[in-house]
Amino acid sequence: MGFIKLSYLVPILPLFGAAVNGLFSFLGFRPRRAVVNVIACLSVFAAFIISCGLFYELSLLEPAARSVSITWFTWIDMSVLKANVAFLIDPLSVVMSMVVTGVGFLIHVYSTSYMASDKSYERFFSYLNLFCFAMLVLVLADNLLLMFVGWEGVGLCSYLLIGFWFEYKPNATAGMKAFVVNRIGDFGFLIGLMILFWGLYSIGHPSVTFVEMKENVGLLAGSMIGQFSLITLACVFLFIGAAGKSAQAPLYVWLPDAMAGPTPVSALIHAATMVTAGVYMIGRMNFLYILSPNALLLVAFVGAVTAIFSAIIGFAQNDIKRVLAYSTVSQLGYMFLGMGSAMFTTGIFHLVTHAFFKACLFLGAGSVILGMHHEQDMRKMGGLKRYLPTTFWTFMIATLALAGVFPLAGFFSKDEILWQTFARGDYRHIYYLLWALGVVGAFGTAFYMFRAVSLTFFGQLKTHVEREKNEADALDVEHMDKNLYQPLGPHEQSWPIRYVLVVLAVLSAVGGFIGIPSVIGKGLGIPNFFEMWLEPVFENANGYHQGQGAGGHLAEVLLMVVSLAIVVSGLYIAYYLYNKRNDIVEKLTRRFQFVYKVVENKFYVDEFYDWLFVRRLLWLNDRIKAFDQAVIDGIVNAVGVFGVLWSKVSGWWDEFFVDGAVNLAADFTIASGRKLRRVQTGKIQHYFYVVIAGLIILLVWRIV
Repeated sequence: MGFIKLSYLVPILPLFGAAVNGLFSFLGFRPRRAVVNVIACLSVFAAFIISCGLFYELSLLEPAARSVSITWFTWIDMSVLKANVAFLIDPLSVVMSMVVTGVGFLIHVYSTSYMASDKSYERFFSYLNLFCFAMLVLVLADNLLLMFVGWEGVGLCSYLLIGFWFEYKPNATAGMKAFVVNRIGDFGFLIGLMILFWGLYSIGHPSVTFVEMKENVGLLAGSMIGQFSLITLACVFLFIGAAGKSAQAPLYVWLPDAMAGPTPVSALIHAATMVTAGVYMIGRMNFLYILSPNALLLVAFVGAVTAIFSAIIGFAQNDIKRVLAYSTVSQLGYMFLGMGSAMFTTGIFHLVTHAFFKACLFLGAGSVILGMHHEQDMRKMGGLKRYLPTTFWTFMIATLALAGVFPLAGFFSKDEILWQTFARGDYRHIYYLLWALGVVGAFGTAFYMFRAVSLTFFGQLKTHVEREKNEADALDVEHMDKNLYQPLGPHEQSWPIRYVLVVLAVLSAVGGFIGIPSVIGKGLGIPNFFEMWLEPVFENANGYHQGQGAGGHLAEVLLMVVSLAIVVSGLYIAYYLYNKRNDIVEKLTRRFQFVYKVVENKFYVDEFYDWLFVRRLLWLNDRIKAFDQAVIDGIVNAVGVFGVLWSKVSGWWDEFFVDGAVNLAADFTIASGRKLRRVQTGKIQHYFYVVIAGLIILLVWRIV
């Protein structure tokens, strides 16, 4: 149990890396890049090794015993609320820890090359390590309060990393947008937490610890807040938090703008950390959601709508990173669809496979962007297959995995979600509709992703080859020294970038076999290792699993075939239109120009939010400002004027009467003193006469 005892080092090691590189940046000390690389990458890699050790040690235990809470120190100790800085080591947290540290390590290695020329190199890796620390706190926390610390931590780090190049105003604005939108979701999370804690307190079991909540939450069945179920309200508000963090409608708008950050940041946010937090939270709280079918339906509905809505937007995007951003929003929708179908294992499985192929896609896009000298518009690319062969093949594998092509990773996870959604329709028919939306979204995913591949890698390069020397245009190139002239066309990147892409492409290809569905696994003799591993965590949901038996297996196979056929058709149509018949695309674009513009501008959701919320808030701000200036400031200014006037009157009164009386007494005393001073002659005979006179007066007074 050595690794379990060292579990607290998993988040601490990246924090150490963040602190050291952050200190370098703060002090303006510029060590050799190798020093920064070792500190940043080794800290995350060491955390990954410990996470693998945790997996190994848990696997040695019986399934029922695979849940260990390691308390580091007491955090809150009150009569009604107790919370420790403690980590819950169980199959779910270990899986998440391995994904965060494993994929995070690869992104760190990639960044050593991608960010090599950046002037804020130390600051970048400090933020990157801090991001991993916050996410690891979130997934390892054994209670909701500590989870919320990590929850807020990844929100802060996203702000820092999205706006990393803050000198350019749109980047700073994108960071602020992500921060503000996430605060909306976080407010919902806090309300849900308080509702749940209040409910447990009211039945005599106040707790925020997951293990204790799981034991007692069933006692809340039947508890109401007004006309609403307490459990459902808690689930809904917690889901609002998840929707904000995991970019679900209507709180998805921050994620596409997050592309303003460096490409490794985009990969880390979209693949391994922040956006998966909401999915993980619902998985961790499965014992609560399973008690509210209506909350589950809401989760599934929002996920399905988000999946198809964002897929449609992806049809008309031309920025390669923005296409991938909307793809992430869509895939997160599938994860929530799986969670809402009570297939928590499948939702987490898609989270894992998505981390592989989405990291590969984003990092591949970064390789393309570097190869094209920081060009991101796919309309200016084309033909890059022969210039960037490694990037092309890894990007292609990840694209096919994302689309759900057999036997790549995305096929097993996405199709299992669609099947379980369909099977859930036997109990609530609306799930059939959600399945249909998911299938349409799968077609859209295949279409817009292969559109991106076609525009980027196939056809002819649409930009001219630049020259290293500007004056080369005026010279006879044939007679130039070859050392003075080198074409700057698209080119493959250095080994850290290529090797990371290859590793992620391999994971995208074979990663799905750890969770191969039983209908396929039985024929191949491969069990569903992933489902078996997570079974102790999601044992409460076992009663919701449907589709068992021969009839269910036959239906599952048929749906897989239908889904695969739809995906392949989407891939082929995209390839045909954008490589063979681009004229059809141009004709359709002109004919349906209005529709194309609406989709290209993302259905004007950002503009709608700007009109409905931003401008209204700014209008309210102006009104409040005017009220403040006219009324509040008017009152303050009037009080100030009255105070000045009163001080002048008081000053005059004090000077004329009070000081006058004091000065008069002083003047009288001085004048009297001057007169009496003359009595002091210094001659003794005069003093004798005065004494004699005094005696005479006393004698007369006594006689009379």
